[in-house]
Amino acid sequence: MNEPPQLSDGGFAAWSRDRLALARRGADECGDVWQLEPGVYVAATAGPCEDVLHRAQDFLKAPSPLFPPLKRSSGAPTLEERAHAHAARMRGLRAHAVAGRIGEIAPRAARFADQWPTGQDVEILPQVRHALAEIGVHYLFSEDAPTLLPFAAQLFLAREVLVRPSRWVWPGWIPTPARRFRTRQQVAFTNALRPIVRRRRSSGRLGDDLLGEMLRPSSHYGLLPEEAVLDTLPGITVATFETPSRAAGWILLHLARYPRAADRVAAEAALLPADPAETTSTHLDSLRYTRALVNEVLRLHPPSWLLTRRATRRTQLAGYTIDAGSTVLVCPYTAHRDAREHSEPDRFQPERWLDDAGSPAKPGVFLSFGTGPHACEGAALAMAMLTLLTAHTARCYDLSEPPGPEPGFQVATFEGLATVGLHLRATSRS
Repeated sequence: MNEPPQLSDGGFAAWSRDRLALARRGADECGDVWQLEPGVYVAATAGPCEDVLHRAQDFLKAPSPLFPPLKRSSGAPTLEERAHAHAARMRGLRAHAVAGRIGEIAPRAARFADQWPTGQDVEILPQVRHALAEIGVHYLFSEDAPTLLPFAAQLFLAREVLVRPSRWVWPGWIPTPARRFRTRQQVAFTNALRPIVRRRRSSGRLGDDLLGEMLRPSSHYGLLPEEAVLDTLPGITVATFETPSRAAGWILLHLARYPRAADRVAAEAALLPADPAETTSTHLDSLRYTRALVNEVLRLHPPSWLLTRRATRRTQLAGYTIDAGSTVLVCPYTAHRDAREHSEPDRFQPERWLDDAGSPAKPGVFLSFGTGPHACEGAALAMAMLTLLTAHTARCYDLSEPPGPEPGFQVATFEGLATVGLHLRATSRS
């Protein structure tokens, strides 16, 4: 059998010590696809990554969601109902829907910048996460966001506890303390959301937010059952701010490390309306360099740097045979450093995204939001949030890292790529 090559001193022991370094070495020494362990392969370059993510029937995404349907006497929503719920969510998350609500997103992005304490080293990720949670939860639930925001914060905490590295991998049916905590927070969120759903439906004022889209009947499938609405919202609620928060950490770090790039972002941001609520999609589109900077940071440091798929049948990938049941790790981190797709791939160069040749729409070039049937459904919202947060921060401040020879943060790779403990200092722009 034509198996992918394997690093002589690779394997899970080396992988657990430094995932990023081994991923880079595997791509450099073995090429498009390499073998981490028997039955575990890494798609390392743009072509194979794109191939795996598009062939959803051959390479299956893990079926168990982080927030599975709650057990009820009435039963969980059917697969068909969950598919309809996904379609309803997408009506509120497509680019044109996000564009229509930029005036709601921008004021909260500006508020984050306005509230940054100046003249001191600040651990910034908790503040970023809170700001993005306010934006994301408001986008989903509008005037009901203040009620649901505390429950969303607890859902995030449950997620962090659940995905924390552990020596043991327990079967899914075992009610570990982390899973019981997750279920309690999921029940609390659902109990807070249920009366909101019923009030909106009984009053007929469904709302113009994402929840309103889910409550609005569709010509294809009619009215979504209440449980289908409730069960599919905890995951997307956390997703609106959890992954963007990791991305924002890297973006703010690059504003500190590349002051000339930050100056260009600030110059663009100076042309935004004085009242952030008057910001429109046209203003957002005018932030071309800012968006290019965000794309470049996401290329170099994709928050979801490793995606897991399982081969459903014996198949071919980049000329190699992959047996059924094998695990394939899709690695945007190394795919984005493929010199065949990006010149000087390790260099931070936002300008590469300003011409058509560097368009993120080009296949294989940009996988930070995934691609194919399971691409991130909140990509347009995330890009709007991150672009506006970046613009307003650079407009207000020069950022810097704490002095010292060592980085003021740790790079976490277990669940995503994050700058844990990142401290930055903001100085008001003159």
